[in-house]
Amino acid sequence: MAKSSIEWTDSTWNPVTGCTKISTGCKNCYALRVSMRLQAMGAANYKNGFQLSLHSSMLDRPLSWKKPQRIFVNSMSDLFHDDVPTEYIIQVFDVMRRASWHQFQVLTKRAERLSALASKLIWPSNVWMGVSVESQRYTSRIDYLRNVPAVIRFVSFEPLVGAITAADLQDIHWAIIGGESGPGARPMREEWVKRLRDLCAQHGTAFFFKQWGGVIKSKTGRMLDGRTWDALPEPL
Repeated sequence: MAKSSIEWTDSTWNPVTGCTKISTGCKNCYALRVSMRLQAMGAANYKNGFQLSLHSSMLDRPLSWKKPQRIFVNSMSDLFHDDVPTEYIIQVFDVMRRASWHQFQVLTKRAERLSALASKLIWPSNVWMGVSVESQRYTSRIDYLRNVPAVIRFVSFEPLVGAITAADLQDIHWAIIGGESGPGARPMREEWVKRLRDLCAQHGTAFFFKQWGGVIKSKTGRMLDGRTWDALPEPL
């Protein structure tokens, strides 16, 4: 089990590692930095660095984790990357179905492929499906997500690198908002966050504020208007 420091999950599970950049949110990819560091340390699953790699030996891992938890799937990759075979994605979904005592959080930027494959997948109630949206330019990913028959649909507005003035959050159950962190972090403005909070309130979408970000995110924290915002989607 890989315990996670990510505020909205408990653990991570990576049956796939590695990826390729497809949009502005990928510019300072944390997974790329971590992968290269793990490769240098000799970690077996990162011998290929950030080259996309399947790890079939990892498929059954969640079945051995008996304590129910929220599990972020492929924190170091994107399950719906074009180079991940459809059959392998089906296998991942089968494991999630069998590990019914966990909640699995799947997040992708490849919303078009997600939409194209949705009818070929079985969608158990413990799978939360999300898309990443970093600026107004990529809000169309939400429209693809809306057509996916997941019980919980969510959007990660992280790293939020541009204003989002309009976004249809109808039938979106949860939104995570966060600024970019680490080397080269791009700034996030308070008005961008408050605009998304307002949009969530209009649509009845649970609002989770993850972080302000910055080069050292611990210095900026995650307080907004004097409090933290940790809403989770219902039903759990």
